[in-house]
Amino acid sequence: MPNCKSCGAEIIWATTGKGNAIPLDAKPEHRFVIVPLMGHPENLRAEYIKTYISHFATCPQAEQHRKKPRSKCSR
Repeated sequence: MPNCKSCGAEIIWATTGKGNAIPLDAKPEHRFVIVPLMGHPENLRAEYIKTYISHFATCPQAEQHRKKPRSKCSR
């Protein structure tokens, strides 16, 4: 399993819906999510699922890995 180059924590890599790579903490958290039943939005079901936290939220050195904002072109 890969490790963060800054803090050494175990991470996993995933792809966002927009196709960008994102590092996630390797250890999942278990949470309940509410899912409306098909055709009956007033009836809700709770599902217990694994969720993963973005490593940018937990890494002490996350700022050094963020993309720099693009500078505005002065004319």
